[in-house]
This record gives sequence, C-alpha cells and structure tokens, in this order.
Amino acid sequence: MKSPDQLTEIFRDRGLKVTPQRQCIFGVLHRQAGIHPTADSVYAELVAEMPAVSLKTVYQTLNDLAAMGELERLDLGNGPARFDSNLDPHQHLVCESCGAMWDVYADFTGVQVPEAVAEGFRISSTEVVFRGRCERCDAALAGQRRGEA
Repeated sequence: MKSPDQLTEIFRDRGLKVTPQRQCIFGVLHRQAGIHPTADSVYAELVAEMPAVSLKTVYQTLNDLAAMGELERLDLGNGPARFDSNLDPHQHLVCESCGAMWDVYADFTGVQVPEAVAEGFRISSTEVVFRGRCERCDAALAGQRRGEA
C-alpha cells in the first residue's frame, strides 16, 4: 500500500481534490493494509478521528482509488465489497464462518482453459478464491460439537 503522502500526490496529479477527509482515509487504508477492508470498516475507524465524515466520501474515495489502479475492489459474493491494496498477482483464502480473508500465492503455471470452453472468448483476468473455515472458527465449531461452547 502506498503511503498517505504518495496517495495525496497521485490524487493531485490527476486533478482530484485532496481534502482532509481523503487524507484521513488514506491514513486508515495504510493502517488497514493487508486486511481487505470494507468501506464500512474504513468508515468505522475514520469516524473516530473525524466524526463529521460521510460514508459516501469513503465509498467515493475507495472507488476512485480502485479506478486509478491503487486498490483492487473484491466482490466475493459473501457480503460487501472489500478493497485489496496488494496488487501483486495472488489469490485469497476466505473463512466462510467469520469472513476473514488472507492473501495466498498459489502456482497455477500450466493451467489452461480448454479450447472448447474458451473458443471465441478473450480472458482478461482470473480470480481464484479458496473458501473454508479458519483455524479459530474450526476450533470453535469443534468445541461446540463437544459441548464446550
């Protein structure tokens, strides 16, 4: 994740307004780098520092950063969109119980889409999401099964 100062410069270079609210959002994103925040989680931390900020401002700033290629917007079909500051090619592990998410680097070298399936289709990107249960949720479920809840 780029620093708040770098993001400020990127916004200025593109002719976008750099408001105190946006600068504060850049700081929150920098602190939340690696945890795939939602707009709501960014807002929750932001409002503690800047109570008058609007959720609309958070969404607009996150979407602007995604449009600029500074964040990737992830819609995994299990809740609100998340934003990823890791722009390296990677995949994700998602806990189906608590929703936690982690980056994972899996090697798919040599994997090809069968020609009959991809005929006439131009692939622009690939997303791979591994779903399951994290260690903490798995242990909690095992405890419930044993009556230790």
